[in-house]
Amino acid sequence: MTEANAEILILGKAMMYAGAFAALAFSAIGSAFGTGLGAAAAIGAWKKCYVQKRPAPFQLVILSGMPLSQTIYGMIMMFLIISLGNPAVWPVYICMGVLGGLGIGASAWYQGQAGAAACDSFGDTGEGFTNYLMVLGIIETVAIFVLAFGIVVIAMSTSATSPEAAAETIKQVSEGVQQVKQSVGATVQ
Repeated sequence: MTEANAEILILGKAMMYAGAFAALAFSAIGSAFGTGLGAAAAIGAWKKCYVQKRPAPFQLVILSGMPLSQTIYGMIMMFLIISLGNPAVWPVYICMGVLGGLGIGASAWYQGQAGAAACDSFGDTGEGFTNYLMVLGIIETVAIFVLAFGIVVIAMSTSATSPEAAAETIKQVSEGVQQVKQSVGATVQ
């Protein structure tokens, strides 16, 4: 393996890890926004209960905490990219990490908005908890779909890359790097 090929593999591995962490990071950002919205609504609903001398329902913790699971989905995607990934096809993992993480994170954010409404409603009425869980589960399903389809893409990209195809990709990228170095060298001189 030439020095240029080694550099390409190092770059590919670094970009693969960047894509993997993007999956977790964007999912966690969505979970943070979602749980923040839900928690604020739960606190407001509990305040109303305390003012009205009613018991504060514990179920609001469940409604406000549902967006946390999307962080776990992002973590699963991250581990799959790291464990199954091939540095030769790192752009796939950048796309999977960013787009998958955004999809999962958006699900968490909107689940938090719906959870906030559920907290407000349940805090006022004490009724409908199961209905609220079902609706929040529908929003959760979007994140599960993103993860499931992401797993398929990761598995296909891994199995579709033979050692020969990876070597050809490295060769093409190396040639491209050499061309860039030559054009930069010509510009500098």
